[in-house]
Amino acid sequence: MFASLNSSHRVTLRLGFVTLFGVPLTVVVFGAVILGMVVMLGAGVQSDLKVRRILRARLVEEDREERERAVDQSQQDLFPESDAAVSNTRVD
Repeated sequence: MFASLNSSHRVTLRLGFVTLFGVPLTVVVFGAVILGMVVMLGAGVQSDLKVRRILRARLVEEDREERERAVDQSQQDLFPESDAAVSNTRVD
């Protein structure tokens, strides 16, 4: 509806380094919408990469803590019957 109502309107577009005369208003508006989407995509990707980096670091830290907690440093619980077998064995 916007495009059909404003199809005859022409504007001068000054971009700083170039000036365009007689550009249809609908092209300017839709171009601005597309440009805004591209800018937000760039900002979103940057933010997403930052969050992923933080989550990856947190996952590595949690994995390291879990591995430290799960490992029996003295390994006494791995072979409980072997201690008894060693003490009952006689060496001749």
